Amino acid sequence: MSGDTPTSGEGRISTLPTETVERIAAGEVITRPARVVAELVENALDADASRVTVRVDGDGTDRIVVADDGHGLSAADARRAVRPHTTSKIDAASDLAGVDTLGFRGEALASVVDAAETVHLVTNDGGGAATDLTVRGTAGDQTVTTAETSRGRGTTVTVEGLFADRPARREGLAAPETEFGRISRLVSRYALVHADVAFEVVHDGDPVQSTPGTGRTDALLAVYDRETAAAAVSCETTASVPGLDESDGVGDGDETGGVAGGEETDGVVAGDDADAVTVSGRLCSPAVTRSDRRGVHVAVNGRPVTDDGLARAVRRGYGRLLPDGREPVAVVCLTVPPTAVDPNVHPAKERVALAASEAIADVVADAVADALSTAELDRPAETAVDLETALDAVDAETDDTLATARVVGQYRDLYLLCEADEDLLVVDQHAAHERVTFERLRARVADEAVPSRAVDPPATVTLDPGVVAAVEHYADRLRQLGFAVREFGGDTVRVTAVPAPLGRAAAPESLREVAATLARGETPTPREDLLAEVACHPSLRAGETVDDETARQLLDRLSECERPYACPHGRPTVLRVDEATLARGFERENTRLG
Repeated sequence: MSGDTPTSGEGRISTLPTETVERIAAGEVITRPARVVAELVENALDADASRVTVRVDGDGTDRIVVADDGHGLSAADARRAVRPHTTSKIDAASDLAGVDTLGFRGEALASVVDAAETVHLVTNDGGGAATDLTVRGTAGDQTVTTAETSRGRGTTVTVEGLFADRPARREGLAAPETEFGRISRLVSRYALVHADVAFEVVHDGDPVQSTPGTGRTDALLAVYDRETAAAAVSCETTASVPGLDESDGVGDGDETGGVAGGEETDGVVAGDDADAVTVSGRLCSPAVTRSDRRGVHVAVNGRPVTDDGLARAVRRGYGRLLPDGREPVAVVCLTVPPTAVDPNVHPAKERVALAASEAIADVVADAVADALSTAELDRPAETAVDLETALDAVDAETDDTLATARVVGQYRDLYLLCEADEDLLVVDQHAAHERVTFERLRARVADEAVPSRAVDPPATVTLDPGVVAAVEHYADRLRQLGFAVREFGGDTVRVTAVPAPLGRAAAPESLREVAATLARGETPTPREDLLAEVACHPSLRAGETVDDETARQLLDRLSECERPYACPHGRPTVLRVDEATLARGFERENTRLG
């Protein structure tokens, strides 16, 4: 499992010299089952695999199998590869500044061997018989056996008994469905970034995820759904970041968090210019959003990273196309000079350091904005600049404002326009109805289940990666919230009932956000957070016409709420434009006399 081509002599795998080992971040990298998958998938991708299969039993501590069709290893290289600090990817400490592979530390297999009870390696470099190598025992008491066997070109690694001699490590793991969810999301990120490789995930013998390796659109379709993939926009930009080529390692960049992942063959080298930054990927329609940034997949030189700065840059590129509080679904891959990235700042490769990080973030934001500006998207109407600065949230202490306001009309089937004293109130009908629904729902179902309504025929809903396991685990809590769900296969479930609080049924797709909320934490999600998600979906939406009587009732109910001036997610429900602002805008000196 090496990214290098075979050479003559002793083989591709060599032992690093002491001075090089001392330059590499030390420490155990295997902290949970997902790290095993990450290490093995990285090696498969560096070996130019076109297909990678990941099989997991339970939470992964019992058994993990990663199989690929990459270069494979000779018998001699296989024996060396399980020893500490052996690698085919660097020869000396000076090579660390320009590493352009994913697995670079020369200790992936050795770290897995150290943390597992048994590691079984079957590999063939295409030269005849395959090598069957088994390492048994825990740290300090291991035996290695080898034999010849048959296998096509590539490598299969089976890891069993993870943390068998580390009971504290095992007990510190999250619930099995949470640990497998991490693995599923990790492989999904590899699949989206390295979209020319086919990935398959099998859990407890059942296929749960599969991508065809035929490009990012098909990867989005496989990982998410048809709606997410259908309107995705291509993004392709190359820009120069002055001084990037002068950085020694990482220059003045900040450290950024990252989870290792796959690389695409069409974006590893930034080109001939040493300060060039290339941004490529797929940007999903602003109509497809999530409540957090898990749908923003960013990669640097083929390595997916969880970098808040780059994720914010993607969000900044979308600008006003996204509603407040919502995040996009996007795959954005950066290619920068290898010397501008230091992937060796953390033992588990959970962070990388990036030179000129702010300048690169600006390149990302501009690339996203440019790609979306030329696409056929529905863009929201702009708010006049002078009014925008004057729109302030209503003071929450004026509780009688809403009760005495007079409804003037509705604007764009989204905002209610009301007159209150000498001010114009603009009410977001969805946010207002959401607050009313949430508080009435919370009071009504304090000790009982949310009312539900059957979905006939049942609707199929594709969930985000890693969420299906949470749906199965939290089935009772979902029933309390009004959902009835059945398995359908892969990341798809069949919804047979949905919440119907206060007579308005939620859409079956609302399960996606609720289930994602459940899957996010290792501790049970507070009930109010889940009720906020349930309250959101059956509330009035943009485009729904509201007559004056309904608007009056909504204002009355909102005025009775405990917190009428913010929706359950914290967004304002009411904004106010005072008369003086309108007078200034129309250059009127006396509004009363005309």
